Amino acid sequence: MSQGKAQDAQLKTAATHWAHRLVTNGVILADYQDITSSIESWSEWCAAWSRRAELHEGMGREALAKSHRQSAAEHLTRAGLYYHFGKFLFVHDLAQMKAAHMKAVECRQLALPHLDPPGERVEIPYEGKHLAAIFRKPPGVARPPVVVMAMGLDSCKEEMDGLEATFLTRGMATLCFDGPGQGEGEYDFAIRGDYEVAVTAVIDWLQSRRDVDLNRIGLWGVSLGGYYAPRAAAFEKRIKACVSLSGPYDWSDCWDSMPDLTRLAFKVRSKSASDEEAKKKAATLSLKGVASKITCPIYIVTGKLDRVIPWEHSDRLAREVKGPVELLLVEDGTHVVNNRPHRYRPQTADWLAEKLR
Repeated sequence: MSQGKAQDAQLKTAATHWAHRLVTNGVILADYQDITSSIESWSEWCAAWSRRAELHEGMGREALAKSHRQSAAEHLTRAGLYYHFGKFLFVHDLAQMKAAHMKAVECRQLALPHLDPPGERVEIPYEGKHLAAIFRKPPGVARPPVVVMAMGLDSCKEEMDGLEATFLTRGMATLCFDGPGQGEGEYDFAIRGDYEVAVTAVIDWLQSRRDVDLNRIGLWGVSLGGYYAPRAAAFEKRIKACVSLSGPYDWSDCWDSMPDLTRLAFKVRSKSASDEEAKKKAATLSLKGVASKITCPIYIVTGKLDRVIPWEHSDRLAREVKGPVELLLVEDGTHVVNNRPHRYRPQTADWLAEKLR
């Protein structure tokens, strides 16, 4: 197979497999259609998304100059999202990927003070450096519960605006962080299976704040974060409730069937020198012997049409936990049920609000 054909196959995978996710998380459908129809190979992906991001960034900066704060926040958040989706799996060209990523961070940070409610960039001490995060707090609540949000393999905090809103509107604060191998953390730290180490650092940092209720901490995780969240909940007992969205029970069990772009992203972000090393590291992301240690309430969501993480992984997790469990299996749901967000987003937010009441 020629390199051109290989790139075309990768483009087709990205354009079809992740379409629901991109639009559900804030990409304008017409923008998605324009971008994906204008390019012929995966090598063009990041630049095409960045060009469209520049248009939204320009409108955001213009709105800022005119003191139209609400419009600025909307445009700049969308610009950050587009830069992020330009880089999210673009690991074969790290220089181009990082340039788009830093623009995503820049645009989201410009938007933060103008959001409703505003956001605050924070840096959490971790292994001699830091993990970057965004903290937001609902208005009119002195010490709300807080939902710690764990990212997946290719998501990062700049993608989470709409999901943050589901918790904020229900009176919960959000702390969305880039962990090891994720977002800003992917440059200094490799993916790690014992993700509870990172979550403990995050909760230790929360102890320094007086504007949240430290007895009401929830943990939410998406995709590979749907492994990270229950894994951390098994060991970090300050977590009072956990939500797992389409996470693997054992990452290595999915290895041979997952999309090529996903495997390559894991190889790069786990800092593996070969495919063989990446597969060995994938085996360290497992809930075997761990799921039974989860005693806090947990809500598990999966789609039966998931092509990345088979639904049976969520079912096994639900059967092995020792605490109260709810399993939502969406028969026509894809990965993270992004094609049917109304089936789980309000439900999981309501559930967390009740558990952290």
